Amino acid sequence: MRAPHSGQALTVPVSGRDHIAGSPDAPMQLLEYGDYECPFCGLAQPVVVEVQARLGQRLCFAFRHFPIVSAHPHALHAALAAEAAGAQGRFWEMHARLFAHQDSLDDDMLLFHAAQLGLDIDRFTADLVDERHLSHIREDLSSGERSGVIGTPTFFVNGVRYEGVPDVVELSTALERTAKARA
Repeated sequence: MRAPHSGQALTVPVSGRDHIAGSPDAPMQLLEYGDYECPFCGLAQPVVVEVQARLGQRLCFAFRHFPIVSAHPHALHAALAAEAAGAQGRFWEMHARLFAHQDSLDDDMLLFHAAQLGLDIDRFTADLVDERHLSHIREDLSSGERSGVIGTPTFFVNGVRYEGVPDVVELSTALERTAKARA
C-alpha cells in the first residue's frame, strides 16, 4: 500500500481567488489540480463528488486548472470556458458539465454547453475569444508547478500532496487523518 501523501507541501494556499465548494474554514481541505480533457481527471470526478457528499460541511474543495495542452488540445479552451461560466456565477455547473462531456470540448460544443446552462452567449463568446481569464489559468499552472505538480489529477489533502489511490475511502480517510493530526 502506498503512503497517503508524500509530504510535498502546497506552495500557494487555497484562498478567495480559487473556486471553492464548501466553507474555506472547514476542518478538511481538498485541492485538485485538474484538466477537463484528462481521462484520469474524468474518472476522479465522481470520487470527488462522493467525498464531498460523505464529508459534507466538514470539507472545503478547491479546483485549480492544470491543462496539459501537449496531450489535450481542448484543455485550455475548456478551462477558459469554465472561467467564463464562473464570471457569470456558474463555474461549478460548467465544471461538472465539462467532465460529464469530456468527448465534446471543441469550441462549438463549449458554446453548446454554455447555452445549455443559460449563460449570456455573447459575453461567454467574448470571454473565450479574448482569452479574458487566461491569467487566472496561468496563475493556477504556475502555483501547481511550484508545488511539484506534473500531471493530473493531482490532489492536496490539507495542504499536503496526496499520493494514494484516488478512491472515496482512501481519500476520505486521508482527509480525516490529517485533519485530526492538525487539531
